[in-house]
This record gives sequence, structure tokens and C-alpha cells, in this order.
Amino acid sequence: MTLSLPIDAQANELLRRSPLALLVAMILDQQVPLERAFSAPYDLVGRLGHEPDARELAEFDTEELIALFAQRPALHRFPKAMAARVQEACRIVVDRYAGDPARIWVEAPDGAAALARISELPGFGKQKAQIFLAMLGKRFGARPPGWREAAGEFGRDGVHLSVADITDEDSLIRVREHKQQMKAAAKATKA
Repeated sequence: MTLSLPIDAQANELLRRSPLALLVAMILDQQVPLERAFSAPYDLVGRLGHEPDARELAEFDTEELIALFAQRPALHRFPKAMAARVQEACRIVVDRYAGDPARIWVEAPDGAAALARISELPGFGKQKAQIFLAMLGKRFGARPPGWREAAGEFGRDGVHLSVADITDEDSLIRVREHKQQMKAAAKATKA
């Protein structure tokens, strides 16, 4: 039970051990390939020369943080917006959770509360919050009572719907196929 993505082994290891890196990756997992989003925290560590904590990113000079995100190759295709989003999330983590992002889910009394806490972060709509909660439960053992129900369809076992379900190359292919089917269905609905 661990996250295993098709990215650099050291980037995977950072995601496994750092709740902040995992949170940042999930924030960035939008409008870019998942490999880019989930590698970005490791790239940020390299650019800083050390592993930051939430307080450091919350207090970082915003323009300097944007410059770090924009440095080629950019950490996201929208470096300014995503740097701001990451910084705002870190400010929430500092203000509400004493700088420890894991407290968002570890201290939640149940899955509904964990989902609500995640949903309060910038960039986390209902679906993304459910995917993150499913990832926390399936890959990291963060399982407050009712987490599967709160995660909705993403919390089910045996599905290949999101990054929460990727454990190897085969599951990655199945998740990508599902996403392509969903895009095709959405496109057909618009036509």
C-alpha cells in the first residue's frame, strides 16, 4: 500500500514521506500530466536546495516563489497561479494545523470531516478532494471512519478512476483509459 508513480524514484520517495510534498503535488495535478504535477515538489526541493516546510512556503516572498515555479522547466503550465495557490494552502496549513499538513486528515474525526477540511484548501473542488481522500486511504493508510463513503466512487476498491488507484504500469494504463473515456463522453454530451 504505497504510491508508485512513473516518476523519478527520489520524487516518489519524497511523496511517500512528506505530507507537504503530497499536498503540493495534488494542488498542481490539474491541466498538466500527472508525472509533471507529482514530480514538481521534488523539483522545487532541488531549486530551493533543501526541503521546505509549510511555514517557509507560506512566508516566502510571493514574487520569488513565482520565479521558482516559472524557472524552466516550469513546475506547472500556470506558474503564477499555482505558486499563489500553493502559498495560500501553506498559509492555511500554518494557521489552522500548526504547519503540519498531515493534521488535516489525521486529526479529522471521520471521513466527512477530512473531506470538508481538504475541500477548504485552494484548488480542491469536490471531485479533487474526494480523489485526494481516496489516495490518502488507499495508498497511505489514512482511514478515518467513513473515508470510503466520503471519497465516493474514488474510494471503492478494484477501480481505476484516478491517481489514487495507480500502483504499477498496468493500473496507470487503466486509469488513463478511464480518463479518456470520461473526456470522450463529456465531449459527446456537448455535441
